[in-house]
Amino acid sequence: MTRRSFRSAYLAAVVTLLAAPAYAFASEGEKFDPSLEFKTAPYFGELKVGPFDFSINKAVVYLLLTTVILCVGGIWVVRGGLKMKPTKGQNVVEMIYEFTENQVVRPVVPQKGAKPGMPRWFPYLATLFLFIAVNNLISFIPMPMGHETGTFPAGLPDLGLYAATANINVTLTLAIITFLATHVVGIKTHGPFGYFKTWVPHGAPAPVKPFVASIEVLSQLLRLVSLSVRLFANLLAGHLLIIMAGGFAVLVGSLMGALGIPFALFFYVFEWVLVAGLQAFIFALLSGVYIGYAIEAPH
Repeated sequence: MTRRSFRSAYLAAVVTLLAAPAYAFASEGEKFDPSLEFKTAPYFGELKVGPFDFSINKAVVYLLLTTVILCVGGIWVVRGGLKMKPTKGQNVVEMIYEFTENQVVRPVVPQKGAKPGMPRWFPYLATLFLFIAVNNLISFIPMPMGHETGTFPAGLPDLGLYAATANINVTLTLAIITFLATHVVGIKTHGPFGYFKTWVPHGAPAPVKPFVASIEVLSQLLRLVSLSVRLFANLLAGHLLIIMAGGFAVLVGSLMGALGIPFALFFYVFEWVLVAGLQAFIFALLSGVYIGYAIEAPH
């Protein structure tokens, strides 16, 4: 099969499968509810240890799948050693490396005094970018993990679209890691008193400093909201648009219902080609900005 025929076949399969989640929603006695695709019920029962829940659900499966893809992909590229005449896989890795270094790390993270070689904070920001990007990309591949898997139809898998990054718990956890890293590096660089002193401009009048400090504390806390909600809302909205447009075709039927398929396909291509990578880039870039701001000496 040629690359062009593979793309055509994949596109045809996607158009057919876009309505699969909606068709499940239209089963007897059930009201159409796209939010059901985002249910994260445990697959093997609840596994709780105190306040912590270690149950295996849909979000965990997608996170594990992303981890496997990144680990296996990295090992596959370097298994034969890096070559002067790079292979296709090595070309892709080098492009990602250069993009992350030149567009995410060096512009926002101060490198003064850093050791030669890999830029400071590159491993964390590159991992963050790749992890979110791969998570976002695979979320647009129909997989047999719909909310009715094993029951519809006749026990067959229910194909559906799902994004782990459309779960606020996932995006908030990533935001908390960046939040903690920001303050740890800030305290390590300037000392506890010196770091918190950077939150208030030197030239601010004394009566105004408490007010400025309170605004800075609020802005630090709002970073958690801006990082987590931006990624969560974009992926959730994109998947809902695709499912609802595909569902319109199934529920309405006839020629008018068929009009939903082009809309579903448009949202699908738009989200996969643009939004998936863009949101990963924004999350990693803002993380770098916050870390760089904490490292930079006070003005």
